Amino acid sequence: MVNALRVVFFGTPRFAVPTLEALLGSRHAVAGVVTQPDRPRGRGQRVTDGPVKALAVERRLPLLQPATLRDPSMPGQLEAWQPDLGVVAAYGQLIPSTLLAVPRFGMVNVHPSLLPKYRGAAPVHRAVIAGETETGVTIMRVAPKLDSGAMFAHTTRPIGPDETSDELEEALAATGAHLLVEVVDSIAAGTAREEPQDEQLATYAARLTKDEGLIDWTLPAARIHDRVRGLFPWPHAYSFVDGRRIILWRSAPQPGEVAAAPGTVIHAGSDGVHVAAGDGRALALLELQSEGGRPLRAAEFLRGHPMQPGARFGGP
Repeated sequence: MVNALRVVFFGTPRFAVPTLEALLGSRHAVAGVVTQPDRPRGRGQRVTDGPVKALAVERRLPLLQPATLRDPSMPGQLEAWQPDLGVVAAYGQLIPSTLLAVPRFGMVNVHPSLLPKYRGAAPVHRAVIAGETETGVTIMRVAPKLDSGAMFAHTTRPIGPDETSDELEEALAATGAHLLVEVVDSIAAGTAREEPQDEQLATYAARLTKDEGLIDWTLPAARIHDRVRGLFPWPHAYSFVDGRRIILWRSAPQPGEVAAAPGTVIHAGSDGVHVAAGDGRALALLELQSEGGRPLRAAEFLRGHPMQPGARFGGP
């Protein structure tokens, strides 16, 4: 029989919700939830509850939303919950040492990569952008240095050739939630084992920026395709045609070779806008969006935005 632990949960976005749900469905007790302050969201920039907060409110869990985890009152507020263990899933800030020391078993983190690869803020997106064919989830101990703690367990998962970051992240969130509960059970039972990370193999997954979305058409078609799906659903890949910014939602590398300069439209029809890339192959743009418009399949997009072979995608 596994002893029940009192767990304090740190998390904010949708990725963290399955882990909190799994803990709520386990034998362990969620003593309280710490999540980021409410912020404007969506097109209207309305201030709404984040996904983790919404679930915490629905389940009537004790809730903290500090502006900073370095607030001097935070250790005392955590201690009042008497946690045995902390669980972190995409909280969005480093956990200071003063808080790591509060739970008697420390804190563990659900990280969507095969550590030590892709430490940092955007591991799923960076793996897709890099054209990786495999990733996974690692449950690790939270340490003061970013994503450097010893590993309790990991699980691997293939990345589909057309899978987008949001699709992959959703799958990893479910997988990670299940693995996390197994690790918490092992900590409670005293059977958990930790393996240090190899620092020499560590890579960093930096936070995404809007500027990264501008496509360099001299790259190979497959690499551009990886950027389109890796930057989905934010900040999106984009390019310009005749001074108009076009957001690229879906794409597909095409077989065969083309004789055209990178960025040149070689075909525009119901099967997509085919654009020459730097390796002599074409990338079909299957779903596009004009600035201020909505995403449209290529056939519908072209009805409102006619495009002829010879048009050029490029910078502003």
